[in-house]
Amino acid sequence: FNSDLKISYKPQNIIGLRLISNIKVGDFIEASADHNAINKVKDILSLSSIWDRELSRLSGGELQRVAIASTCIKDADVYLIDEPSSYLDVYERIKAARLIRSLVSEKTYIIIVEHDLAILDYLSDIICILYGKPGVYGIASSTYGVRTGINAYLDGYLPVENIRIRKEAIQFIVHPPTPEKSIERKAFQWGFMRKTLGTFKVDIKSGQISRGEIIGILGPNGIGKTTFIKLIAGLIQPDEGYSPTSYMKLRVSYKPQYLSPPKNMTVKEFFDLIFKEQTSSQLIRNELIDSLDIESLYDRELKELSGGELQKIAIAGCLLRDAHVYLIDEPSAFLDVEQRLLLAKVIRRTILMREASAFVVEHDVILADSIADSLIIFTGLPGSFGLASSPMTLRDGMNQFLKTVGITFRRDKRTKRPRVNKEGAYLDRLQKEIGEYYYFLINEED
Repeated sequence: FNSDLKISYKPQNIIGLRLISNIKVGDFIEASADHNAINKVKDILSLSSIWDRELSRLSGGELQRVAIASTCIKDADVYLIDEPSSYLDVYERIKAARLIRSLVSEKTYIIIVEHDLAILDYLSDIICILYGKPGVYGIASSTYGVRTGINAYLDGYLPVENIRIRKEAIQFIVHPPTPEKSIERKAFQWGFMRKTLGTFKVDIKSGQISRGEIIGILGPNGIGKTTFIKLIAGLIQPDEGYSPTSYMKLRVSYKPQYLSPPKNMTVKEFFDLIFKEQTSSQLIRNELIDSLDIESLYDRELKELSGGELQKIAIAGCLLRDAHVYLIDEPSAFLDVEQRLLLAKVIRRTILMREASAFVVEHDVILADSIADSLIIFTGLPGSFGLASSPMTLRDGMNQFLKTVGITFRRDKRTKRPRVNKEGAYLDRLQKEIGEYYYFLINEED
């Protein structure tokens, strides 16, 4: 870069901001800000409620919003933004994307690293694909148009370089198969539940889940999704109603949102312990260990793993346990695009092979669509109250959820990949008018 260019950088790891003691959010942002932009950024990223809080007391999502604000608020020529969607819910991701897009001008350059395909598509004008061997070497491709570039990545073949970067193409399906809702296949049901935690209250409508079914859970942060998972697991009990584990002998396997690995234990020791306690078939063991490339991590200590590596270990450990129901909270966190899409296949195949059931909390809309057979949608006021719907079809669930977010998706004709429509564009207006926010297939060219 020319040394005269002013650069503003948001790093991937934002948790280190907690180490800055006795500094409030407002003071941190105002310290190097273009003061004319403060109110705009404060409003877009909903920072007013935490403006006077110290950085050390913020959650991951709050820290991410502060990091994005402090980067975007600076007067710079080049903005380097590494993984802006981590820790954010769908609503927050779209708000952050709108803010980042507002920085675009003839005089600015914006470079984004992102693993959420929908957000990457929404933000980008051109795409550069990095390929190689993780931890050994990486190569940057030529630049591509957004649709061509992402589709080339999914195909696993870069036409300009004439290089294959993956053996198999990644394909999407428009309508994931939904198990029949029959008495014979019913795994269990739950009635109305209510839980109050301090000043927060969540109401859960009744529902049921079938064997082989995966229910995706969508909603903003702080709305009660993890509380619902813990109620189903029997880790906490409702104030009104009954947890299904309180009157049924359900074996539950739970992958929490936040991971705390055992100290002084290698990856192999962790899985040896699971294999000793569980009776998973060799087919399921191979599916999980081989597909997620777990053996390459066997000699590493759990405490030394990266966030993505630890996430793979936690998910594999959860699915290897013999259970009636699997509860998986935010499985895509820290994983790259390819790992996320592979993960969706692995979870689906494992649940079907076991004839078990699963609930998956997820903020990546494309991943939720790839995994789920049906959806539970959470609405309400984050931090105050939440309401969980009964399970609904993917179409009804996506339409209800995306209507509250205010965005629409179209489908790429060739790959069937969901693509976010530009706000106010013809398709965006048409789909909102007819009420089809997600499952809308068109033939498009670059």
